[in-house]
Amino acid sequence: MNRISQIFFPVFLLTLLQAAAWGLAPGRDAWTPDKMDQRRALPNVSTPPERREPVVRLAPRKDEGIIRRVALPEGEKAVALTFDLCELDTVTTGCDMEALNFLRQRRIPATLFMGGKWMRTHARRVWLLMTEPLFEIGNHAWSHGNCALLSPEGLSAQVLWTQAQYELLREDALRAAREAGEAAPDIPPVPRLFRLPYGRSSEPALHSLAEMGLRIIQWDVAAEAGDNRSPKRARREGRRIASRVRPGAILLFHANRVPKGTALLLREVVEALQERDYTFVTVGRLLEMGQPQTVRDGYFTTPGDNRALDRKFGVDGTGRRTPFTGR
Repeated sequence: MNRISQIFFPVFLLTLLQAAAWGLAPGRDAWTPDKMDQRRALPNVSTPPERREPVVRLAPRKDEGIIRRVALPEGEKAVALTFDLCELDTVTTGCDMEALNFLRQRRIPATLFMGGKWMRTHARRVWLLMTEPLFEIGNHAWSHGNCALLSPEGLSAQVLWTQAQYELLREDALRAAREAGEAAPDIPPVPRLFRLPYGRSSEPALHSLAEMGLRIIQWDVAAEAGDNRSPKRARREGRRIASRVRPGAILLFHANRVPKGTALLLREVVEALQERDYTFVTVGRLLEMGQPQTVRDGYFTTPGDNRALDRKFGVDGTGRRTPFTGR
């Protein structure tokens, strides 16, 4: 029995019972969406990960800026699609396999910023995503803590718990391949990119994240439009979003079923950009292609437009009534 089963066997057992109740056949395509991908379908577990600190620690970085986009050489028309997958301490969210499978079927690279708690909730999906070469995985904090509000110890725990949870799932994926007699999948030891929850930060947080060796990746195009379940609306919004894209852009989506209708919107944005001869790369690749453009304070569209979120989701963005400290 692996570590995930040992530590969270009640949750694991409930998941199996849910699968049986929903008629999920063992031979079904693993990328097919199912009811366990819905929001709140899986039990909420707010305890720390089995290992609170990663084995692999990144070397400190000197650059502390928040990367919003990348200036590319003349003639290059590449952009990066990024997806946040996260949940608060107080609730579970879903996994938008329709959107993720669309990327896989179209062979479109993307960067997935995963919260550590979300990784644990959706371990079976993370194993798939880790082993898909198209996808790059970044750190999106443990339970979506607001980096402008967290204490230094709380910020450190939000980041390091996520690095450690990633390592645990990576170890299990490698073990499963070894036991099946398969070649070891090429999975990086730990994420090197970080996405700020709510796009919020502070000068001390920028320094701390650089000390932990992470590059902070924002976005310059928020590809979100609320509820996009109407094909007509998704097409209109997709064209509007695509019209704002410039070479070197970083687009923000969510793949945790918040908001709804991401798959429809994603399809429209991708097709509109392909009509304009754009190609898609991971954030890591985009950074290699040009010069990152940075700011000191993150935001959605205009500076300060995300400050209204500071008290909307608990005292520090995690949904909690008391501060997250990592104790």
